[in-house]
Amino acid sequence: MHIDIDKNKIKKGLYIIATPIGNLGDISARAIEILKISDFVLCEDTRVSSKLLSSFDIKSKLISNHKFNEKKNLKKIMDLLNSNKILSIISDAGTPAISDPGRILIKECIKKNINIFSVPGPSAVTAAVSASGFSDKYYFHGFLSEKKTLIDKDFNMLSKLDCSIVFFISTKKINKIIDSIKKHFNKRNIVICREISKYFEEYIRSSVEDLCEFKNSLKGELTVVISEKKIGQKNVNKLSESDKNKIKKLIYKLSIKDIVNIIVEKKNVSKKEVYNYCLSLKNEN
Repeated sequence: MHIDIDKNKIKKGLYIIATPIGNLGDISARAIEILKISDFVLCEDTRVSSKLLSSFDIKSKLISNHKFNEKKNLKKIMDLLNSNKILSIISDAGTPAISDPGRILIKECIKKNINIFSVPGPSAVTAAVSASGFSDKYYFHGFLSEKKTLIDKDFNMLSKLDCSIVFFISTKKINKIIDSIKKHFNKRNIVICREISKYFEEYIRSSVEDLCEFKNSLKGELTVVISEKKIGQKNVNKLSESDKNKIKKLIYKLSIKDIVNIIVEKKNVSKKEVYNYCLSLKNEN
């Protein structure tokens, strides 16, 4: 389908345009037309985007705008927008500002009352959730941290949410986090999505307990979806020795109710277990 857009009638401003995450056929007719009439197209990698634009005979000028130069570019881009130019922003794949550059510019446009328009389209997140079979109530976490300690901290927080959990990770790092996934998301299901919309598209489905390291190297980036908690699941931890030692120090300083509130607030343990342990300490004396 072809859409003819009169450049003189289109509103000036910044157009946030979703581009294919793999299959070029997923680009929308509106996205193509807006890109064609744009005075400039901001992109992450001009080499990647020039291939996309040439595929659809789009001759708009490209401006490199990635995470390492987007702050430096800000004044130049705002000057263009203030001179009534039509600018589009795209990422290498998917939607700008969703785990990709663009947020800094968008915030500045909001601050300066510059028109912002969204041209929606392909999304690895919604594609993965729709194919997962899990709850459509989900939390998107973006890319995982590089540091294992921060990953464990994030997983500890995410494990408390009763919804589907979605995150991105490179294929080179997936094996390194499998133990952490098992530790924090026991008794849930998982689907690992690779090459979405491409020829080798694959959905690797498993229970978290049965998840194993990959023996063969994978390529690209993965979209991982972990299911909501299973019905009736009590996803709580046991009292650790450090928790017990802390309770022993507090038992004669605070009420049992206060101790329960303090421990439960910081640890994913049941109130009943904390309460019973406090009682046992009281009864010993």
